[in-house]
Amino acid sequence: MTDGFAPVAEVWRSGCLESIHHGAVVALAVDGSLAWSVGDAGVMVFPRSALKPLQAAAMLAAGLTLEDRLLAVVCASHDGRPEHVAAVREILAGAGLSESELDNTPALPLEGEAMRAIVRAGGGPASITQNCSGKHAGMLATAVRNGWPTQGYRDPEHPVQRLILDDLRTHAGAVTAIGVDGCGAPAPVLSLVGLARAVRRLAVAGHQVQRAMAAHPEMVGGPRRDVTRLMQQVPGLLAKDGAEGVQVAALPDGRTVAVKIADGSGRARTPVTVAALRDLGVAIDPDQFVEPVLGHGEPVGRVASLVGRR
Repeated sequence: MTDGFAPVAEVWRSGCLESIHHGAVVALAVDGSLAWSVGDAGVMVFPRSALKPLQAAAMLAAGLTLEDRLLAVVCASHDGRPEHVAAVREILAGAGLSESELDNTPALPLEGEAMRAIVRAGGGPASITQNCSGKHAGMLATAVRNGWPTQGYRDPEHPVQRLILDDLRTHAGAVTAIGVDGCGAPAPVLSLVGLARAVRRLAVAGHQVQRAMAAHPEMVGGPRRDVTRLMQQVPGLLAKDGAEGVQVAALPDGRTVAVKIADGSGRARTPVTVAALRDLGVAIDPDQFVEPVLGHGEPVGRVASLVGRR
């Protein structure tokens, strides 16, 4: 696995180099050709939650019908804020379901304020407040739409999962393995360049997934999340983060970036993504996406990307 990666970011503390992150980066040009890459563009990865736009697109192709605001939360790794939880409940209610039918891993919200509010009220981890609950609600609603059983919807052999995997193979290429994601859903392994090309397709086509995410970025993450702020700063951008240092971002004109940090650290993901997008000519203020290195709670350095020429 390490053969597919190269240095992509440095960590500087108090003027001294402390660490180096390795990874792989794919940058696609307007016409979809490979503009450049760092490491092996074909390296096989778990895209994790960066797959959610593609999973949502497969659900739509199978008959799922949602307004854009709700579709955005199907594509989300949301913060678990009240508006996110309300949207998940709305998806479930529209399919005649309740939150008790969600089978994703119970968790507290990602956002500290939302988490503390639940704890103060005497609550605890729940499936609906876990960051993948929108995706799971979409899977359940897709099953209902097609007359498929909702029981066992996470199983890779369930019709919902089979249609998602078939769609991935069609648009992203070979799926070489299927693991279990943190939320309990299937976690396919595919190439980094395949991920980039499949997400690029949604952006270029003006797919409902792209329109929903670009119009409602606050539903995809949360007000402080980098993925939300990226889409707010770049009109039309479809951007999605994934666990273990994965990110994908695509513009309607075809420019696309996909990133995998080899050690799984999230801190290098955004600086590398921003640098790669800027190299493709995307107007982003890098100072808005600095990943600081802290000493005694104060910035004493930063994570610096090694990719891109701008």
